[in-house]
Amino acid sequence: MKRICTLIIAATILMAFKTDDLKLVTGYVYDINQQALPGVNISAKQNANNRTLTDINGYFKLKVSQSEKKIIVSYIGYETKEIAIKNEVLKINLTSSKTALNEVVIVGYAPQYKKDVSGSVTQMNTMAVRGFASSPSIIQQDFNTESYNAINENGFKNAIDNSLSTFSIDVDAASYSNMRRFIKMGQMPPKDAVRVEEMINYFGYDYPEPKTNEPVSITADVADAPWNKNHRLVRIGLKAKSIKTENLPASNLVFLIDVSGSMQGPDRLELLKTSMKLLTDQLRSNDKVAIVVYAGAAGLVLPSTNGNDKNKIKDALTNLSAGGSTAGGGGIKLAYETAKNNFIKGGNNRVILATDGDFNVGANSDAEMQRLIESYKNDGVFLSVLGFGSGNLKDSKMEAIADKGNGNYAYIDGINEAKKVLINEFGGTLFTIAKDVKIQVEFNPAKVAAYRLVGYENRLLNNEDFKDDKKDAGEMGAGHTVTALYEIIPVGVKDEFTKKLTDLKYQKPIETKKSDELLTVKIRYKNPDENKSKELSVSLIDNNQKLENAPIDFKFVAAVAEFGLLIRDSEFKQNADFNQTVNLAKSGKGKDDNGYRAEFIQLVENAKLLSKKDVISKNDDE
Repeated sequence: MKRICTLIIAATILMAFKTDDLKLVTGYVYDINQQALPGVNISAKQNANNRTLTDINGYFKLKVSQSEKKIIVSYIGYETKEIAIKNEVLKINLTSSKTALNEVVIVGYAPQYKKDVSGSVTQMNTMAVRGFASSPSIIQQDFNTESYNAINENGFKNAIDNSLSTFSIDVDAASYSNMRRFIKMGQMPPKDAVRVEEMINYFGYDYPEPKTNEPVSITADVADAPWNKNHRLVRIGLKAKSIKTENLPASNLVFLIDVSGSMQGPDRLELLKTSMKLLTDQLRSNDKVAIVVYAGAAGLVLPSTNGNDKNKIKDALTNLSAGGSTAGGGGIKLAYETAKNNFIKGGNNRVILATDGDFNVGANSDAEMQRLIESYKNDGVFLSVLGFGSGNLKDSKMEAIADKGNGNYAYIDGINEAKKVLINEFGGTLFTIAKDVKIQVEFNPAKVAAYRLVGYENRLLNNEDFKDDKKDAGEMGAGHTVTALYEIIPVGVKDEFTKKLTDLKYQKPIETKKSDELLTVKIRYKNPDENKSKELSVSLIDNNQKLENAPIDFKFVAAVAEFGLLIRDSEFKQNADFNQTVNLAKSGKGKDDNGYRAEFIQLVENAKLLSKKDVISKNDDE
């Protein structure tokens, strides 16, 4: 008995000694612009296995030995630092790594259409398997093979002959972050990479919340068009009902991750894994996640796992590496079947596809991929597509499959964009409030000579599709806003555009009903678990509001649209000007908690400099 007591006392003393031998290190990690860096690896210098990651605010805490003098701070794309431990909260700034940047091959860009530019790729075929990471792939890409669908801009339509305009809403924002990537690299984006509606919808706007019994509200207003003072600009805004994260329905998610050879690199798979870990941190106890990967073949890396088991999910992500060809079709099938097998009735059932879109084995044409996605559309499983990488980004394919799969599409060009899409806009990205949302606008020919829908070229519908519940349209997530702009030529205004509108030879002018209304906006939508649509409408009267007196959000959205016209070099840009865009954006900046609008203003300034450089280059060539 005495021996047992002695052992217990000794063990207690030893435990106390071990506890006393530890000290707590805390701090924050930022980039050079003082932006918090989540997902940064913090480890003890003497024991690399003793490590932690920073949270979304860049904060960390790590218990280390009393004898430990330094910690190691490392992050993809940044210089690794050794930091001396102090008896205070550490403030650590990381700088971009020139070495890491040199490992990324930067290639030239030119406008790309549906047809890809062929290039040579050499690689070692390897694939990540469950629990292990394969050896690194060797990839050499000689040419830019990015692909974008050609955009034929909407023209002006005569309001007498075409009084109705019908289209599907679009909540995608990939075009904006992709455009930003080009400008930050010192190049103007390819013309067809610029989808003006996606640039507009990158930003949120202060539209009123829907009424209690409706999931969506409609707002409409009008003011001067900044690029033509004789024209009017109509703004149509939709707002989906906001729901607190804790009140959102349970999620059944399947991460479908491309681990093919083309995903090797810090801006591809490594950024992807960090992004998915950020999303994992948002999961609740009633959520669950499975992970499917695909390269030369598809495989289930992690069966459906409870959202509380975050370490298990993150470990599975950490163990992934890139190598092999790209059997995207097989991955999509396995992911959807996994989602169906773990289906939550009344919940959010969704596949999240993370890829550069470079499918090259099995079903790989746009049409094949669209048909494959459409075949699962009625199973109650929604789709989110996250694009990564540069040089071989298949934007055309990812946009198409997101449109056909009851989904949305975002391009992740860095950790801040991952934070925006997967944390700040968590509900809007993942939780559908209304599906198959369509807009139809009826113009009053007594007030409107002609009109033009700005953007949405690939979302146009036939007028008869508006009430056809079999016709697919876009989805809105919790808290999402959608904005559409029409440029209007008032009756009595004569310019180059009205001259092009041909009068009909055999038709008498339609007798117009006297009304002060400029137009009427109608929307149709379905609840996520229903197949019959409902309709809402609102009318707009033009009270001759001047642009300088318009709401702050109106000014900003007009600036974004003007910028889109400029960088597309649109035939409808008219008197658009970079300086005017900057001034308009500044007057519409308003409350900007996340700094997105300030960043936009800087992008416009940079694009202005790039446009001057392009003019000088052209003159030199001549």
